[in-house]
Amino acid sequence: MTLLEQWAQTPAAKTLGWTLVHTLWQGAAIALALAAALWLLKSSRARYAAACATLLAVLAGFGLTFALLLPPAPLSGVTIRTPFFDPLAESYQTTHPAAWEGSAGKVADAVLPWLGPCWLLGIAVFHLRMLAGWRQARRLRDAGVCGAPAGWQRRLDGLRERIRLARPVALLESCLAETPVVIGHLRPVILTPIGLLAGMPAAQVEAILLHELAHVRRHDYLVNLLQACAESLLFYHPAAWWISGVIRQEREHCCDDFAAAVHPNRREYAEALVALEQSRCAASNAAPAASGGSLVKRVRRLIGPPHRPRLALTPALSLAVLTIAGVAVVAAWQAAPGGEATQPPLPAPYQRWLDEEVAFIIAPDERNAFRKLTGDAERDRFIEQFWERRDPTAGTPENEFRTEHYRRLGYADQRFLVPSGAAGRKTDRGRAYILWGPPDEIESHPAGVRYRRPPEQGGGWTETFPFEQWRYRWLEGVGADVILEFVDSTGTGDYRAVIDPLVKEVKPYAPGQFGGDVFYSTEPGARVAVEVMPDRRILVSAPIDFDAVEYLITGTVRSRDGRVEAVLERRVSLCRASPNQFGCLTQPLLQTYAQHRLSAGSYVFEVVVKDLSGPARKDYAINFRVN
Repeated sequence: MTLLEQWAQTPAAKTLGWTLVHTLWQGAAIALALAAALWLLKSSRARYAAACATLLAVLAGFGLTFALLLPPAPLSGVTIRTPFFDPLAESYQTTHPAAWEGSAGKVADAVLPWLGPCWLLGIAVFHLRMLAGWRQARRLRDAGVCGAPAGWQRRLDGLRERIRLARPVALLESCLAETPVVIGHLRPVILTPIGLLAGMPAAQVEAILLHELAHVRRHDYLVNLLQACAESLLFYHPAAWWISGVIRQEREHCCDDFAAAVHPNRREYAEALVALEQSRCAASNAAPAASGGSLVKRVRRLIGPPHRPRLALTPALSLAVLTIAGVAVVAAWQAAPGGEATQPPLPAPYQRWLDEEVAFIIAPDERNAFRKLTGDAERDRFIEQFWERRDPTAGTPENEFRTEHYRRLGYADQRFLVPSGAAGRKTDRGRAYILWGPPDEIESHPAGVRYRRPPEQGGGWTETFPFEQWRYRWLEGVGADVILEFVDSTGTGDYRAVIDPLVKEVKPYAPGQFGGDVFYSTEPGARVAVEVMPDRRILVSAPIDFDAVEYLITGTVRSRDGRVEAVLERRVSLCRASPNQFGCLTQPLLQTYAQHRLSAGSYVFEVVVKDLSGPARKDYAINFRVN
């Protein structure tokens, strides 16, 4: 597997892809706001500030969106007891596809992770472009230059003192520059073409120099470099390029207004701009120059009556980008796996193979492809290729994977058969056995037991329902030392996988039963409780008091100074909402233990319980203290 393929499988890859998509409509909306602001603002300084703030807003939106979409990494402060339930939930998708309709489309899942590498490649290309422009500017500064006549350097110093510019500015003549240009930030230099100082009237030259000094006074060289960096990051966004163009245009207008305010004759300054345009080159954006921007518009601003600027097609372009991006986002989020509900039923043997024999190992795309086949010959060939793809020793007479799979099916049906009649392969223990084989260790209590809790679960003795704990030293794609817990809380022999270890206790947990200090949320309705145990570990109880198919519970423990001490994120379901789902909660209460002892001090625990398929959510905040 290549590094790019490894990257595409990380949460950050998909998050970055969604961020790039969301930035399209966000940037378009921000550009529309700027278009409205430019229609109202008349001052070039205000318009320039608005354009700069807009470009920063697009960048900030990018960073904020990425931070909000990136799944928080669980810290060491909170135990997530059963991270292996996500793969089991995926196996449930194959047997209950209707329950998973409305999830993100497969096309989006496949494409989004690869947007990030393309974006990084584009950034590299544009940074190389920016570096080439910077080197071109340095070449102008160092090659083919000579000092300007002493008289003109003194005039420049006089103009600099006149506008109260403390930094020294050198004046050089260049055989490469075709128009006056400012290069450098710490030690700025104004380059003028050879013959310009002698060939133009002195008053016009002073007006041009005032324009260049305005660039120095406003730190435009540095701002221009930062703007080029922003363009590189947002190179894929048309609205960003339009905003950047507005910034460059208004920057020149600001310098024009400054020079015209200091120079006694605005028309003479306008004539100087016209003279410069006659020798204008297709200059690089690496350095600000007096000839930048549209000459006609700049001269009209200087000598014509005030007028409201035209925005051309910019609002329409932004609106089009906003519409296209919005439709793409909605389509991606609303896309369903599709196709299965409308497919005709399969012949009984093939339906049995799909729903009973390979239900837990067939991938969703394989399942969809199989259902679309129209002939028995095609289906037989598909089944043959299905097992061939999984054969660890291709070319040998025996397919060890298929042999082991059917052995597990037979063992599960025989060993985990529920007295009520449910097939063993359809029980939670049967599914786990089929997926991962026999566990390395089993702790079984078939008649219940007086049970001593581990220290990380609060310690002490309790009475339990019949339960089993399966330990796997290693599960591929899950991790090391994985513990699955199954509880028979009904006494029928139907052991259900549980997320919360307290479920197996006959007496439900009540806050305070471990002798610790209990703190509650103050919001109306069901309350979240934090019990601070004597050893400074905490036990959190989060009730679920609204119906949903699946919940997302996110919790953060912060110290009073805002430092994050622990993060919890878990997707759970209630069995009453999804009675057939593997590992759902059997009671509307989620408990989680802290793994480490908190230092003495004050903390706040913030909890959000959300309905993953709807708008319902509850927010809780608990202030507590550890002595």
